Amino acid sequence: MIRVENTVLGMCATNCYVVFDGGAKIPGGYVDDGQVKPAVIIDPAADPARIETMISRYNLRPEAVLLTHGHFDHMLAADAVRKRYGIKVYAGAEERQIMTNESYNLSLPFTGEGMTFEADEYFKPGEDFSFAGFNIRTISVPGHTIGSVCYYFEKEKILFSGDTLFAGSVGRSDFPTGNAGQLNRAIRDKLMSLPDDVKVFPGHGESTTVGYERVNNPFLQG
Repeated sequence: MIRVENTVLGMCATNCYVVFDGGAKIPGGYVDDGQVKPAVIIDPAADPARIETMISRYNLRPEAVLLTHGHFDHMLAADAVRKRYGIKVYAGAEERQIMTNESYNLSLPFTGEGMTFEADEYFKPGEDFSFAGFNIRTISVPGHTIGSVCYYFEKEKILFSGDTLFAGSVGRSDFPTGNAGQLNRAIRDKLMSLPDDVKVFPGHGESTTVGYERVNNPFLQG
């Protein structure tokens, strides 16, 4: 059974997720067989030591790092994590221009210290991946940044939305390459078309569901 754990990291309180097969779920928790479990890391925001602690706590073996977009607060620990575990970092092709520009990725204006980062592999939105026993679909949702993507675990009905869709809100569109109209259209067309019971894990804040946001999110009404 899919299991999602997270730790909140960095100055922007960004969610870093690990996704893995947690075994059978029982009241009060999961049955842990003690085996090392393959996992995917999504948005290693900062503080690699805390990410490593989370990996160790659940006895995981990371297979890949997936970035939802290229803002600094979602990738500060990406280089340390890929070196620590000998794995690759994946990002959408359009995000390379964000990740490799210290102003576009907001590291310079937010921290005063610019940083850039290169993924190991850049993919075209709509490509599928198979990691840690899961089939993962990428969904292009531009508007927060030009190449923002969501990761959809269709069989498990779980969506990692990055900074596109939040509980009761949507992502900012006033950063470089952002576009409010584009973002709202993409959320309506591509995310709100998913089943109501898809659970949404955003880049900041609490989880929600597609069905709840379709009815209650004030940015998606009218």
